[in-house]
Amino acid sequence: MFIAMNRFNIKLGNEEEFEAIWKNRETFLEGVAGFKEFQLLKGSSYKEHTLYASHSLWESRKAFEEWTHSEAFRKAHMGAGSSKDLYQGPPQLELFEAVV
Repeated sequence: MFIAMNRFNIKLGNEEEFEAIWKNRETFLEGVAGFKEFQLLKGSSYKEHTLYASHSLWESRKAFEEWTHSEAFRKAHMGAGSSKDLYQGPPQLELFEAVV
C-alpha cells in the first residue's frame, strides 16, 4: 500500500469555496491502474488558516508515480493554480509506504 497526501493551509473564510472546488472537480482517477480511493480531509482551524489534506491510496508507489506521468494526471491538475489566492502557501506533498 502507498499513500500520497497533500496538506493545504486554506486562509480563514475560504473553506467553503475550497471544498466546493474539490467536490465539483473531475479527478480522472476512476479506472487508473493501482488507484484504490481518495478522500479530502478537513483538520483544525488556527489563527490564520484551516488545515486540509488530500489522501489517495494506491496499490504501490509505482502505480502512483505512473499516474503522475499520465494524461489523467495532467487533466486533473489543469486549473490548479487558478485558486491560489485561497491558500496560505503552497501545498505540501507527503508520501508514505505501508510497512505493516
